[in-house]
Amino acid sequence: MKNSKSGDTHPYNPLEKKQLGISVAEALLVKPAVRLSLVKSFKGAGIYAIYYSGDFHAYRLLAKENAGDKLSIPIYVGKAVPAGARKGGFGLDAPAGQVLFKRLMEHAESIRQTSNLDINHFQCRYLVTDDIWIPLGENLLIEMFSPLWNVVIDGFGNHDPGSGRYKQQKSAWDTLHPGRKWANRLKLNTKSEKQIKAEVTRFLAKRTK
Repeated sequence: MKNSKSGDTHPYNPLEKKQLGISVAEALLVKPAVRLSLVKSFKGAGIYAIYYSGDFHAYRLLAKENAGDKLSIPIYVGKAVPAGARKGGFGLDAPAGQVLFKRLMEHAESIRQTSNLDINHFQCRYLVTDDIWIPLGENLLIEMFSPLWNVVIDGFGNHDPGSGRYKQQKSAWDTLHPGRKWANRLKLNTKSEKQIKAEVTRFLAKRTK
């Protein structure tokens, strides 16, 4: 609607979205961290951050930032929403079940299947929250931290595409961390493991200054 006094056009927004997003993100960041392998069953949907502090050489700068349980920079940020939201609806007040817990367990299993990552080197924070805040909180966290597996190494959150869809390219994540059986059926990534590692090194050198 056009503002008659100033002549400017602004989208209607009764609350400042960024400030609301910051509130959700901060609520997550003050949660105690837990080892990804030790997350206990719980109900709810929400957002989460995963942290790495292991010895994979390409991630050494990130691991340094998270050493001693500092957990300064997540390697990945994600969300788990009720089924209604995934199908395109709002999902408001839809029964969430254990969607957030199950999502974390899927990630843990992906890590366990790799040949060069150790599940014991990963910790996470998670926040069960009302449906409407989930996308806002996730987007704000990605904007705040530019997590490596969100913005450079794609594919961590991928699922088996299923029969008849294996002609697509293997993700950068599966190229760098081989092990998921279904990913072995995909075509090779156009970038080599060496090229992907070089991108990681350049990104983390800037990100961790």
